[in-house]
Order: sequence, then C-alpha cells, then structure tokens
Amino acid sequence: MSNDDEASTASGSPENRLRKELPEEVRAAAPAPPEREPEEREEGAEPGLTGRQRLAQGLWPPRVSRAQLIVALLLFGLGFGLAVQVASNSDSGSALRGARQEDLVRILDELDSRTQRLQDEKQGLEDQRTELENSSDQAEEARKQTVEREKQLGILAGTVAAQGPGITLTINDTKGTIEADMLLDAIQELRAAGAEAIQVNGVRVVASTYLTDSDKGVSVDGNKITQPYRFKVIGKSQDLEPALNIPGGVVQTLEKEQAIVTVEPSTKIVVDALRPAKQPDYARSSQ
Repeated sequence: MSNDDEASTASGSPENRLRKELPEEVRAAAPAPPEREPEEREEGAEPGLTGRQRLAQGLWPPRVSRAQLIVALLLFGLGFGLAVQVASNSDSGSALRGARQEDLVRILDELDSRTQRLQDEKQGLEDQRTELENSSDQAEEARKQTVEREKQLGILAGTVAAQGPGITLTINDTKGTIEADMLLDAIQELRAAGAEAIQVNGVRVVASTYLTDSDKGVSVDGNKITQPYRFKVIGKSQDLEPALNIPGGVVQTLEKEQAIVTVEPSTKIVVDALRPAKQPDYARSSQ
C-alpha cells in the first residue's frame, strides 16, 4: 500500500478503510457508500428564508398576552396623569412667572405677615396659659380672661360693634357683570389676610354668611344689596391692601369685568352692623 493510501486511510471513515483493504475486484462490485444528507433544516423554518427574514417573522405580528396588555394600559394611565399634573403646575405658576419683581416682593411680605400673625396668636395663648398657672387668684384671672374672650367672640359672631384700623373696599359694577362668587372671593381673601370684622353694605359678615345672585344685584344672607358694593374691613391695612392687589387676585379679576375698584386704608373703621345671637339647635357645650 502506498503512502498516499495510508494517509487516506488514517483520515477516512471505517467504511473507506475497509474498501481500501479489499481487492480491487471486490471494491468494484461493492456498492458505493451513501452520501451524507445535508443538515436538517431548522424546525419550522420555511425554505429559502434568511435569518433576518425569520427574525422579522418572529417579531411581527406581535403576540401580546392579556397581562402585558393590562400592564401597558396601566403605564399609559400613569404617564397621562403625570403629564396632566405637570401641565396643572405650569398653569398655576404662570401668573407668578409673569409677575413683576415688586409684586413678588409684596406676595412674600404678605406670607411673612400671615406667618407672624399665627406666631403672635400662638404666643398670646401660651401667655394666657402661663398667667393662669402662675396667678395667685386663678379664679379671678380666669374670669377676666373669660370676659375678654367673650368680647372677642362677640366681634367674630357679629353680636357686638367693633372699630379699629383697616380699609374700605369699594366696587362699582359699571357693566352689571359682578356676581356673588366674585364678592365671596374678596371676603375669603380678606379673611386670609387677617380681617377681624367685615361689613358689606350694612350687612355683617360672619362665619355662616352666604352670598347669592339676585335680580340686578347680590344677596348677602338673604339681604339684597346693590352696587356700589362697599366693604368695611377691620384689620392691618398693610396686610389687607396687598392681599387684594396680588397678581391674578381680587382687584385684577374685578377689573377684567370692567369694574372700578378702590382700596382706601384708614386708621379708624367702624363696623356697627349687628347680628342677633343665634342659639344652636343641636350643638351643646361639652364642658
């Protein structure tokens, strides 16, 4: 056997080696070994498709399960809610972004004043408690504080007259477009700025006061009032006036309705409209 045959035998299969070792006559009569079949195609793959085409067929059309669909809807709802919240915050801050520097300073001063009023009220209550605890005649001290507290509550309830520094707010409704909710906004803004007593066209404003629209005017607690609407307000004028004139506040809103608004500070405002003391129907003291 030649060297070439030995190399071929060493590298070939057992069937080839056997055929090499047989005589030439036997080799010619023996059937040729079957050729190797091509590698089996990938299961489920169509003939003639490239790998990129098979990948595209696997991705489209998408196969979405019910759980995936629910998660997608939840994420969409969350994103929509965040977008709405961001838009709302942007709208609420637009008025301040467009405000002038002096307006922003005035707003900050008003917030500082409200904080200071709350601190003063807290300190006053703490002082009263200290006086009661340290007084030698606690019964007499308690009586004095009760009388003083009764006067303060009478002012808030509108059962006693009051006087003090404050402002007069006058609104002339030239077009007849002022509605009850606009005047209510003015009352709420004045209360938030520290107003202690308010009177509107001879009607005392208290905690239970309500405003409604009526024919050619507004009703306050069922009492019809007509323009010009005049608010007598007792409080610190340095806080009340800026609160009405903040950007986007009461004065600007009324002026957009073509109303003429004037705010006049004064060292003495008299609020003399009274409300009868009303006995509650159901509430009773727990003391």
